[in-house]
Amino acid sequence: MFNVTLLNITIVCTVVIIHNEALLRLSSILSRMRQNQHFRLIVAVLGCLTAHALEVWIFGSAYYFMHHADGWGTLVGTFSGSLLDCVYFSFTTFTTLGYGDIEALGPLRFLTGIEALTGFVLITWSASFLYVEMQRYWPTR
Repeated sequence: MFNVTLLNITIVCTVVIIHNEALLRLSSILSRMRQNQHFRLIVAVLGCLTAHALEVWIFGSAYYFMHHADGWGTLVGTFSGSLLDCVYFSFTTFTTLGYGDIEALGPLRFLTGIEALTGFVLITWSASFLYVEMQRYWPTR
C-alpha cells in the first residue's frame, strides 16, 4: 500500500507542476503577443487543452503500468489492456465523466479517485486562468 500511495503522490505532484508551468508560460506568451485579443484567447484555450491532454496521458501511463504489473490492481470491462484504453479510461476519470465501461479493481482504485479530484481542480484552475485572461483583454462595457 505504501508503494501505491507513493506513486499516487508522485503523479499528482508531477501533473500539478506541469499545469503550473503551462499556465505560467502561457501567461508569459500571451503578454508578449501583439495579435488581437481573440487570437490570444484561442492560444490560451489550446494551451490549456494541451496541458490537460498531457496530464491525462501521464495518468493513463500509470494505469497501464499498474494494470500490467503484479499487485497494483487491474482494469476490467470493455478493455483490451492497451495503452490507448488506459488513456481513454484516464480521460473519462480526469473529466469526472466516468462512463462505467471500464472499472478499476484493487489498489488501482485509489489512483482513479485522486485523478478525478486532481482533474476537477486543474480544470477549475484553467477556467479561472481563462477568465482572468478574458477580463484582461476584452474591453469592458
